[in-house]
Order: sequence, then C-alpha cells, then structure tokens
Amino acid sequence: MPKRTIATRKPLSSARVLQVAVAVADGAGLDAFSMRGLAQELGVVPMALYKHVASKEELLDGMVDVVFSEIELPSGDHDWRSAMRRRAISTREALNRHSWAIGMMESRHPGPANLRNHNAVMGCLREAGFSFKMAIHAYSVQDAYIYGFALQERDLALETPDSAGEAARRRAEMVGALENYPYLVEIATKLPDSGYDSAVEFAWGLDLILDGLDHLRHAEAAPA
Repeated sequence: MPKRTIATRKPLSSARVLQVAVAVADGAGLDAFSMRGLAQELGVVPMALYKHVASKEELLDGMVDVVFSEIELPSGDHDWRSAMRRRAISTREALNRHSWAIGMMESRHPGPANLRNHNAVMGCLREAGFSFKMAIHAYSVQDAYIYGFALQERDLALETPDSAGEAARRRAEMVGALENYPYLVEIATKLPDSGYDSAVEFAWGLDLILDGLDHLRHAEAAPA
C-alpha cells in the first residue's frame, strides 16, 4: 500500500511548507524529521523546498514561530494577573500540541509571532507597575515554570491519575525495591485515587507564582 501523506497536492508556498512541517514534527518528533521526508509528505522533490526556505535551520525557526502564533497574547482587556494566567495556560496547551518545540522556544531566531509575544508580555508587566528589573524577574520565573512543567508532562506522560502513579512506580523500581522508598510507595498507591489532573496541577503552581509576584509588586510600589 502506498505511504499516506499528510498533504495533498496543492500549490507550494512558504505557509504550506511550514504547516506541513509542523504536522510532520507533531506526528513523528524532530528526531525523524528531515527535509527529504518533508518533501515526500508534500509530494515534491527536496530542492523544491529551498524556493521557500533557505535551510533546515530557517525552517525550524519558522516552525517555532508557528507555535508562538498559537499562544494568546496578554491583552489590555484583562488585569495583568488574568492576562498572565491566560497566556501561561495558552502556552502550556500549545506546547502539549507541539511537544517537539519544548526546549526550542527561546533558542531559535525570533520571528514576528515570537517578537509580538515577548513584547506583549513585557509590556503587560511594565504597565502593571513592575519596575524593569522586577518585570524581568517576573517574566523569567513564569517561563521557567511553564516550560519546565511542559517538559515534565512530555517526559513523564502524566495524563491521568493512573499514569502518574505508574510513573512513580517505574521510577522506584529503576533504583530498587519499592519497600525501600516508602514515600514513593505512597505516591504510587494514593495518586491514582487522588483525582490527579495535570491542568489543575499546572494552575495551582501558576497561581502560587502570580500571587507571589502580586505581593512583590505591591511591596515595590509601597513608600519606603
């Protein structure tokens, strides 16, 4: 049976190359990603791609920018805390859809969506009253949490209480008998019945960070 392709034969364009490249990476990850494979999915010869992207590196830059384009930007329609919360949840959801992009979001050459995102986040914090230095701290701690949580979700696959408990059980068994690690036993046995939900866990930690930042914002604004 001939190999099914993601794309049907349509006129090739830069936007279409990016669209299909993201779909290929979503399905197979970046380890198996190649320009030759992408060309096959598009039904063209590899050289045809280079009329639309100069190199694989430029293509990866564009793919990451596609991920940034799916993230909700902070908006003046919401207070800074709600805006940051919505942006963080949107970022996690985008990274769950495109897990190959985790670890690449801040390392690629920035495209327009990337630049809009960073400018909007920094603008939201500055206009909320954070000093420049405090805004940098606030931006850094949020992104560290968001990207770190997304990485943990991808690597541990903690989608359900059962999978979370199974992950804890596997980790314990890698290093020795379960009875030697009573607190890991507790996680493995109790977590499946605890109603574990990755989205709830993410929101809990995010709110803790935002509460702390709001406290620091007020403290910074208070008279000496």
